[in-house]
Amino acid sequence: MALNLFLRQGEDNIDKPFKQRKTLAARKEEVLGIRLRFPNKVPVVVERYSKEKNLPKLDKTKFLVPQELLMAKFVAVIRNRMHINPTQAFYMIVNNRTLASMTKTMAEVYKETQDEDGFLYITYASQEMFGMNE
Repeated sequence: MALNLFLRQGEDNIDKPFKQRKTLAARKEEVLGIRLRFPNKVPVVVERYSKEKNLPKLDKTKFLVPQELLMAKFVAVIRNRMHINPTQAFYMIVNNRTLASMTKTMAEVYKETQDEDGFLYITYASQEMFGMNE
């Protein structure tokens, strides 16, 4: 299973949420380029919940994920990248509003919940944060 990571120059300020680092137009243009070059991949932005204190930040925020990858496998990849204890619970919230079904493919999750800019946004935290407003 190949998971591409990508980070471009000028995006090293990972303290700001991804949407605040680039304009909507720039994000749309980036997704268009990604989808043209990698039509079988889903562009995903994974960020730590802003009030999270227990889980580490990831070294990258953007991932190119195979469409056929199950959400459960993607969660395992993120868990491994965080180097956390296998018994430590954490949640991944899609588009700040819902838990994704672990049996769905990334293509299904993307189709249902992609943002207007074309990225799929996932927030992770050690506690449930339903209805978070940020």
